[in-house]
Amino acid sequence: MSYCFNPACTRPQNPEGALTCENCGASLTLTHQGRQYRMKKCLGYGGFGATFLGVEENLPGRPLCVIKQLRPPVGNPNDPIYQMAKELFEREAEILGRLGNHPQLASLRDYFTEAPYFYMVQEFIDGQTLQAEVREKGPYEEGAVKLFLRQMLPLLQYIHQQGVIHRDIKPANIIRRKADGALILIDFGAVKQVGQIPADAENELTQFAIGTAGYAPPEQLSMRPVYASDIYALGGTCLYLLTGKSPKELETDPQTGEIRWRQHVRVSDAFAQVLDRMLAISLKQRYATAGAVLRALDLEPYRDSLAQGRRTSSPAPSTVTPDELPELTGEDNQLNRLAAAIRARKARALKMDTGDADESTKLSPSRLKEALRNGKKDFAGYDLRGYDLQGQVMVGCILTEAILANANLRECILEEANLGRANLQGANLQRANLHKAYLSFANLQGADLRNADLTEAYLRNANLRDANLCGANLEGALVAEEQLAMARTNWATKLPVGIRRASWWPL
Repeated sequence: MSYCFNPACTRPQNPEGALTCENCGASLTLTHQGRQYRMKKCLGYGGFGATFLGVEENLPGRPLCVIKQLRPPVGNPNDPIYQMAKELFEREAEILGRLGNHPQLASLRDYFTEAPYFYMVQEFIDGQTLQAEVREKGPYEEGAVKLFLRQMLPLLQYIHQQGVIHRDIKPANIIRRKADGALILIDFGAVKQVGQIPADAENELTQFAIGTAGYAPPEQLSMRPVYASDIYALGGTCLYLLTGKSPKELETDPQTGEIRWRQHVRVSDAFAQVLDRMLAISLKQRYATAGAVLRALDLEPYRDSLAQGRRTSSPAPSTVTPDELPELTGEDNQLNRLAAAIRARKARALKMDTGDADESTKLSPSRLKEALRNGKKDFAGYDLRGYDLQGQVMVGCILTEAILANANLRECILEEANLGRANLQGANLQRANLHKAYLSFANLQGADLRNADLTEAYLRNANLRDANLCGANLEGALVAEEQLAMARTNWATKLPVGIRRASWWPL
């Protein structure tokens, strides 16, 4: 089928291959610099634009694409509102061109003007929005929302590092790609490049780039968005995933304006505190960066121990040396530092542990593999020592403080897994995929990491004494030269830029 993109057409459906609309006579193809596009169906529309599923007619196989049509409310090119719409369109195209190579963003293919409309052609993402996913399958559990955050926050960090605020993060703008389950952020139509919107343009721009009610925080509604505005929207998205309701459907506190959401969900108090701070009305109370939220998620499992840690009469915190504490920024308060101290003491206890683990954290190898097949990701603190997990797919799994000593993890896919403070002493990690894995304070003493992929892994403060890194790829990894000096490396080890090779060992 061919679809007419004339907004005034009352019967836009046309036969496949038709050149002009049978109803209104408008052309059914768009041509720009030798490329020809045809709309197949309308995916959605609003007051000032529409989005179509299209094809590139003159390319082999006629690949699918997404075509966005911006319709300014006035057609006079000299009108200030028309000029503002054009500026907004060009800004979105410029930013997409700069960001589009990221694997979680749809790439920009083309953009052009065919007066009085503006057109943008993007990569087609075959998948389902999180809004549609929740409507079809129901709300998420707490573990799934945590995994969602761990997938989205690094993307948000990347966007903010480019000086860009998305301003319209919501379930309808996040697609789960069918091919690999990756989350793709779409619709940069409301983006703001920091420092580029003049104050006298705010009134005209408001109707185009205000964001979505319920997900946009107060400062954004006042046309003063900051990076933390996207944090609020991401928190609102978490509420939707947990409840199946838009934040605007939930009751708010009449005095503070905060959303009263806790009675609608069952989550741990520690995770609720993280969400509360993401959704704080006050910018002083809200997380300022995506990295701050990631650090809070790392600390979240240990907050329940804080009360006991504060009441203890022994000088326990003083037994933690400064080197054991992770790097903390000015945003991290005394509570987080105490949590870090508790984690460090527990990490030492894991190294000395020779007794039986708590039954709640024990899982047989067969049940563990079944849990992985069913999509379970959170195995924090589990006792998995000596398990044979060769070749298991554990992408994004949370294995914080897990006991994996002497486990067979050969050829495991642990990409983006959280192994912070895990005990991996003597583990077999040959040819394992640890790309972007988090291994801060992990005990890798004597572990076999030959030919492992550790690209962009976070290894700060990890114990690498006698670890075999012969043939391993550590390009882009965050690790100190002193740490690597304690490990075995050879000519085939790919080291991060700036780190000198210490001694060579045979493969």
